[in-house]
Amino acid sequence: MSRKPIGELRRGWTTGACATAATKAALIRLWGGAFPDEVGIVLPKGETPVFSLALAEAGQGWAQVGITKDAGDDPDVTHGALIVVKVSPSEGGIVFVAGDGVGTVTKAGLPIGVGEPAINPVPRQMMQSVVDEVAAQFGRISNVRIEISVPGGQELALKTWNPRLGIEGGISILGTTGVVRPFSCAAWIASIHRGIDVARADGLTHVAGCTGATSEKVVQALYDLPDHAMLDMGDFAGGMLKYLEKHPVPRVTIGGGIGKMTKLAQGAMDLHSGRSQVDFAALAKLAGVLEVADANTGLEAYEMAGAPLAEAVSKQALKVVEDRFGGCGMRFDIVVIDRAGGIIARAGV
Repeated sequence: MSRKPIGELRRGWTTGACATAATKAALIRLWGGAFPDEVGIVLPKGETPVFSLALAEAGQGWAQVGITKDAGDDPDVTHGALIVVKVSPSEGGIVFVAGDGVGTVTKAGLPIGVGEPAINPVPRQMMQSVVDEVAAQFGRISNVRIEISVPGGQELALKTWNPRLGIEGGISILGTTGVVRPFSCAAWIASIHRGIDVARADGLTHVAGCTGATSEKVVQALYDLPDHAMLDMGDFAGGMLKYLEKHPVPRVTIGGGIGKMTKLAQGAMDLHSGRSQVDFAALAKLAGVLEVADANTGLEAYEMAGAPLAEAVSKQALKVVEDRFGGCGMRFDIVVIDRAGGIIARAGV
């Protein structure tokens, strides 16, 4: 499979790109009589990757191809997965089918309707294009049933947001550009947005974004929230809040440890350690404890100053969020926890 480097990191190809290439190769066999040795496709932004076939099988009236997904240097859970497409004639038009390991949508709010295979719009468009391309090449009509399978996809899906989004039975076939860019924030933020869409479609009036698994567990138990109210915010407070600003929910809780909540209190919207830092001098002033200026971490600062610092951070974080996003009618609150999962401060309740 061809790959193109970005700096020292290799980019890869999405499940949607792999499925598109597999569709094209399988149709060449179904209509042309022989599998190609490799297959090239054109992605939405003009890239032209070439894929090797990892699986090639055919029978009377059908052909299937498997392509191994290479996510490059991105820590993608589907890296190495086999994306298998089986093509056969349909009774009319292009019909998408979820095979083993590909999920089915069960909740409203996603770009694909309830009951449909979890194959996103752009991959569908890409496959439609290659069907039309190969049909024109061999003088056929684009009446094709496309069944996509991913061996082991049901287990892989447990490592994704699919169960929370109401996608059952496997992974999604994704990608808006066809390209996986190493350590891109875009996929995570897109999942946060889809979580908000699902929550709104289900009529939820209270959602929560937390920085990690511990704070999420605490906040979910505190408010008895369902799984799909939890938005997997991680470090992307801004990505969550900016989307909520345009797609509001009546109440939003933000939870996290003292370090990341301090960054939020200081105006950071990306809470990752590599992209924002705590200003300890400013924190010392906020807490009224001069020694805090010499701290190395938010936790150390809290150990120096105790509960008053946590309370000050929670109130200031709430003010930052309300000042920036309060104009859209949402009510916010902040929950700050320690490493053991104990609540050390709350604001906005």
